[in-house]
Parts: sequence; structure tokens; C-alpha cells
Amino acid sequence: MQNIEYVRQGLEKVRSGSPLVLSVTNYVAANLNANGLLAVGASPIMTHQAEEIEDLVSIAGAVVCNMGIPAGTLPEALYRAGECANRLGKILVFDPVGAGASEYRNRVCRKLLSCASPDIIRGNASEIIALAGQSGATRGVDSTHGSLEARDAATALATKYGCTVCVSGETDLVTDGNREILIVNGHEMMPRITGLGCTASALAGAFAAVMDDTVEAVTACMAVLGIAGELAAETAAGPASLQTGIIDTLFTLSGEEIAERARISS
Repeated sequence: MQNIEYVRQGLEKVRSGSPLVLSVTNYVAANLNANGLLAVGASPIMTHQAEEIEDLVSIAGAVVCNMGIPAGTLPEALYRAGECANRLGKILVFDPVGAGASEYRNRVCRKLLSCASPDIIRGNASEIIALAGQSGATRGVDSTHGSLEARDAATALATKYGCTVCVSGETDLVTDGNREILIVNGHEMMPRITGLGCTASALAGAFAAVMDDTVEAVTACMAVLGIAGELAAETAAGPASLQTGIIDTLFTLSGEEIAERARISS
């Protein structure tokens, strides 16, 4: 059985270290992202304004670039945030929301990856397949593929950019091109909550800010979020109460619950 003590330790490090996570994200997910970060003990700050990016990156422990709604000032803020994160040595997480859905989104992705090197890329299977330049259809921001169908694409991206890639789905896949970890936690109702994948990316930034190994950091955050979803679903009446329950459970989650429920394999 795989040693998963690092999952519990990672959550404790986030709670004790309270890393500041700068999210350049979309307004659909902003509230849930911020509340998710606060629930695990991290500190969120958000912006779309390129003019303040460098000041905010300089004080952040991690930077999350979420393509969500790539309009107005957001694309320029994303590019500058990525460049500043690399230059200032801060953890950079890229969430390519809706990659493959339009050529415009694909151009934004390509430009961001041309000016910044992410430490972590997290997306659903269709987004990861599209980002890797492989064939495959996407349906808006929803995946039309299972996470394991994106294994080759994830490995290719991780190798090309020297980063950790997470493909979220019924089974979450995490790889750095050499190691591969599978997490089978969560609940079937979780995809009914908009912005929950974006929250996973924000949590990845928080965990990576306080953990030395990005593969372990991403694995820990995905397991924690999945376990919170399982526990919250036990009393949820539907997606709305599940969302509230996940936030509450992220706040109260114990090491014992992690040890009992985490289903992680390599």
C-alpha cells in the first residue's frame, strides 16, 4: 500500500503556513476559489489588472492562471502573471479552461505557454488533449473524454514543459512524465458544481507553495478535495448544498478521515 502521509502533512502545512495564492481567474469561479482557499487555511487574492500583477506576484506564494473567460483585461493579465511568476521564482499553475473549444482560446493558451513555463497544468481530459495538440473534441468547458484517455497527452505536456500535469475526472491522473499517480476520490455530483475544477487549480497552488514536490502537492490537493466531496455528499440534497458542504468539510477535514478514505495508487 502506498504511503500517503504526505497528503495529511500537506494539508497541515497549508493550514499552518497560510500561503498567499494570487488567482488571475474568471468571475464565474472567483467566489468558490476564494472560499476553497480560505477553508483549507490559505489566503486568496485576485485580479484581472495587468498593472498590479508584479506587485501581487512579489508577495504571493503561488500564482494561478485560469483562462476561464479570456476577455477584456484577463489575457494580458495572464501573460504578465506567468512571466512574473517565472522571473520571481513563484509556483505557477495554469488551468486551460475550455482549451479546444475555440481557436481564440487555443491562441491564448499558446501565447501564455510561449511566455511562461508552468510548474503545474491542471485541466479535464479534453482540455489536456487539446493543449497537447492532439485530436479530440470538447464541449465548452466540459470534458468529452475520460481522464485516462488523456494519459499520453498529459505525459507529453509534462515532458515538453518540465512540469506536473493533472487530469481531473472520475479518476484523477497526476504525472511529471516519469511518475504517475491515480486518485480515485470524489462523488458523481461534483461535476454539477461550476468552478470546482478551477478551485482544484487554486488549491494546487496553495499546496505547491508549501510542499517541495509538485507531484505530491497536486496529489494531496486532489485527494483532499475528493474526500471533502465524498463526505459532503453524505448529507447534501443536491449540488448547491454539496458546494456548501465541500467548503465546510475542507475546513474540518481531519488526518484520520484522510487516512481512512484516500484511494491513491501509482
